Amino acid sequence: MKKKVVSLLLAAAMTTAALAGCGSSNGSSSSDASTGADSTSATSASASTDGEKKDAAGEKIAMITDSGDITDESFNQITWETVCAYGDANGVEYEYYKPAEDTDEERINSIDLAVSEGATVVVMPGYLFGPAIAEEQDTYPDVTFIAVDVTEGDIVKNGKAVDLGKNVYICSFEEEQAGYLAGYAAVKDGYTSLGFLGGIAVPAVIRFGYGYVQGINAAAEEDGVDVNVKYYYGGQFYGDDSITARMEGWYADGTQVVFACGGGIWTSALDAAETHDGKVIGVDVDQRSKIGERCLTSAMKGLPSAINNALDSYFSGNFSELGGTAQQLGLKDGDYIGLPTDSESWGFTTFTQDQYETVLAGIRDGSIEISSDTENQPEVGSHVTVDYIS
Repeated sequence: MKKKVVSLLLAAAMTTAALAGCGSSNGSSSSDASTGADSTSATSASASTDGEKKDAAGEKIAMITDSGDITDESFNQITWETVCAYGDANGVEYEYYKPAEDTDEERINSIDLAVSEGATVVVMPGYLFGPAIAEEQDTYPDVTFIAVDVTEGDIVKNGKAVDLGKNVYICSFEEEQAGYLAGYAAVKDGYTSLGFLGGIAVPAVIRFGYGYVQGINAAAEEDGVDVNVKYYYGGQFYGDDSITARMEGWYADGTQVVFACGGGIWTSALDAAETHDGKVIGVDVDQRSKIGERCLTSAMKGLPSAINNALDSYFSGNFSELGGTAQQLGLKDGDYIGLPTDSESWGFTTFTQDQYETVLAGIRDGSIEISSDTENQPEVGSHVTVDYIS
């Protein structure tokens, strides 16, 4: 128990009011760890019969960060901002918690603390939460867990797969569609020397990358242009000097655009792009505000839509429709995938939004087929050469 108390104290110290632009009378505030010292006694007092609309006054949304924080310009920040907006619009209290360390134990401790402080819904971004969900779903049967970018294969306990509880909803995305759009648009805009810089080669990153190659191939075949692609996984979700040096080499060798796919690894691509007048493609969310004018586009997935839909289901009393399910969301399911189309984020000069809409429609109706295979490198035609670098 002593170790648990120390962990909770550390977690409480990190739930400060750094709201990344979010805030209201219902917003995050410092937590009193004394209320969360013994997680086994903490249960939700919220439960109303399924089918009944929830009373916002008795509810609280907790967001737990993964290895990043709420200012990461990526998963954590967009998840937190979505929770803030939802809470403000619906009069629901909300708070975020940052685990003291990047471990399953500390993610579990953060959930314990959140529930002890009244959380009735816990929102989590990323596959790292799989073991924590497996552990906590039965501990807190009256708490609802919503996890985005998590698959059934991530829900493991002691190395073994665990079935989802009825109080859990998880979803992932068809990232290959977003990667396809980015690669297709880049070639259509005239770029013929491209790169893919992935983080860790987890399925989501691989789907982004292989979709990117498929989109490049489709555009190259349509236009009859030769395209070269360099493809590499950095093995981490952050930039550093060694990755920057590799990107320097790519841009110096003629690479025009690098799709930087994996947390903060984009910083290495951007540093090199600025030196060599190159371009960068962002990922997950519109990263134009962070990358700046060197951001050609961003391969986005609809985290806000997925979170809002799940929260709506819970607060309307209809969570039983989602509970215990795992969805993989793509364009056939709604606007869960895309490139940013506002004028400030549209970095293309010849690729038009009408062309973009045509490709979107093709993916939606199935006339454009994109493989989601993560085991085999995508086939390409005679116009595309891909250098897979180990």
